[in-house]
Amino acid sequence: MTHDAGSSSSAVAADADRNETRTEKLDRNWQDLLQELRVAQTGVQLLTGLLLTVPFQSRFLELAAHQRVVYLVTVSLSVLATGLLISPVVLHRVLFRLHARDDLIATAHHLALAGFAALGLAVVGVCELIFDVVLGIDQGITAAVVALVAFGVLWGVGPLLVRAHARRDD
Repeated sequence: MTHDAGSSSSAVAADADRNETRTEKLDRNWQDLLQELRVAQTGVQLLTGLLLTVPFQSRFLELAAHQRVVYLVTVSLSVLATGLLISPVVLHRVLFRLHARDDLIATAHHLALAGFAALGLAVVGVCELIFDVVLGIDQGITAAVVALVAFGVLWGVGPLLVRAHARRDD
């Protein structure tokens, strides 16, 4: 399998514009992905760590049943995001010295996207829970919808529009 992490082309060829070989391009793609993951991993690990402490707070027992469900779903999404965003590093370790950089980058790309989606949904859950506890369920649902739309635009629609524009320029 040979894929550029962000491309639908069938092979990762040498890039004449950058004067780099196919291997150099794969290495650059891997380094770019690692840098993106470093940013996301820190945030998701902090979020997960914070969420894992919540049940040990005295007011946790005061949460309504639906709030506990939102909390548990949110923790699950945050833990899933943590696993997905760290998985490319584990995959690299498993594939080390097997000359499988194409497969590594393609798979890591999909793991990262799934991790970003899980992270976005976890943040939506956090917004819902905080607004619900502080202001009430209606405001919690409103905050969750606003956060979901914001992430949908910022992490979904926006990047897809930029990608479509970039492809037209090619």
